[in-house]
Amino acid sequence: MTTTITYEQLADLAGTDLGYTDYRTVTQDQVNLFADATDDHQWIHVDPERAKNGPFGAPIAHGFLTLSLAVPFWTELLDVKGVTTKVNYGLDKVRFPAPVKVGSRVRMTATVAEVVEVTGGYQIAVDQTIEIDGGTKPAVVARGLYRFYA
Repeated sequence: MTTTITYEQLADLAGTDLGYTDYRTVTQDQVNLFADATDDHQWIHVDPERAKNGPFGAPIAHGFLTLSLAVPFWTELLDVKGVTTKVNYGLDKVRFPAPVKVGSRVRMTATVAEVVEVTGGYQIAVDQTIEIDGGTKPAVVARGLYRFYA
């Protein structure tokens, strides 16, 4: 579900639970493309046969691949109208508590932790958790920083 607000409403967004995204399935094709893009071809990611006998019993997504899903997930959760520019400003903290096996479904939940005024706009800090369907621990826990300029 997307929360849609105006630029003027950003200042009061702290503490807002933005809910959950839809689930997405992590595929071996995604993992292979990410491996090519990052030149990280470690067998636990790209060799399904060998990975069956590895520590996770299956190939797993790169942690940074899972983190990168925050980008499309984020657009499902918040839409701010009346801005000229939206910027992914970075991350304050990131952890990868659990691996994501290929074929797993993941989704994100997010809560706006704080809103601060910056020159020409607002910066929001968002606590984001990417969880694995049926998992006991999240795949990613991160605080994202986003800027919105009028």
